[in-house]
Amino acid sequence: MRIRVSKPLIESILINLQPFLEKKDASQITSHIFVKAQNNTVTIKATDGEIGLVINSDNLIIEHEGTFTANGKKFLDIIRILKNEEIILETLESNLNIKQNKSKFKLPTFNPDNYPSFPAVEDKPQITLDSINLIKSLKKISSAIDNNNPKFELNGALLDIKNSETKLVGTDTRRLSISTLQTQNEKEFSLIIPKKAILEIQKLFMDQINIYYDDTNLIIQNENHYFFSRLINGNYPDYGRIVPNLETTKINITLPKKEMLESIKMITTISQEIKITFNEESIIFNSLTADNIEAKTELQIHTGLNEPFELNVNSRYLLDFIAQIEESEFQILLNEPTLPFVLKNKEFITVIMPIIA
Repeated sequence: MRIRVSKPLIESILINLQPFLEKKDASQITSHIFVKAQNNTVTIKATDGEIGLVINSDNLIIEHEGTFTANGKKFLDIIRILKNEEIILETLESNLNIKQNKSKFKLPTFNPDNYPSFPAVEDKPQITLDSINLIKSLKKISSAIDNNNPKFELNGALLDIKNSETKLVGTDTRRLSISTLQTQNEKEFSLIIPKKAILEIQKLFMDQINIYYDDTNLIIQNENHYFFSRLINGNYPDYGRIVPNLETTKINITLPKKEMLESIKMITTISQEIKITFNEESIIFNSLTADNIEAKTELQIHTGLNEPFELNVNSRYLLDFIAQIEESEFQILLNEPTLPFVLKNKEFITVIMPIIA
């Protein structure tokens, strides 16, 4: 096999494939990328068994068709140190030769016939969602998803599809984020998508996509990319029981995004844990720290409260929510200082547990 390719193109492809490689054991074929040059198209893929990506390109020049594997990390390391000129990739015996002018590198290859197969989309049901809104919703809730919870189902997002709406849910047990899409679905079902997959989906897809699923896999496909992820097998918590009744909350205050962001960030230079005091005509922000260091700022705003309401909270939860809203205002809904409260912007809410002294 022999192909010619520009450095920027092959470098970009290899960078996109890095998160899908087996990192711990270079002796495994899953630490390699798989390359197939055939019919004027080069197919390059990587998988660690749990998540995988295929990239197709017709911008590489195929001089001789063929297939090979090569260690994905070392392959990228070599490409990065080459000049911004054409590169030749050629297989000889059991090696990949990477050549550019007077420079030459050699990487060992594995038998490509042993490379893991990817799940196929044939005969799989399709999820009929507006993919742009789906990706936006995944971005909104991703910061709330846990990373290493012993309850595996919490290390992913729930895609909860009902007849008239679809909810995307993430929680780390201290907060719960829900983004709701108004949809019409014939079938009701739910899937738990791993956080790693959600982060990669946001990087890869910015346009319309086709989404397929079965009991074990989620598959996303567009013209040049094919992505799959194993789903998390488990029972997601009944998130509806955690959300306070938004119609009966005692306090509902509309807050300015920009000013709240500035005030919270000012206090977080000293402490991530903050106290917010809502007065009738102002909101006071204080640092919560055992040291003698102190931070305080005040925002002039009419809340309509007859008496002060104090709330102790992890500021990161507030900042994560505010970072995901596009409008200039959002709502905070409060009941008691020790009970969960809600941040709301249109169809996006986050329920947060306050810090209880």
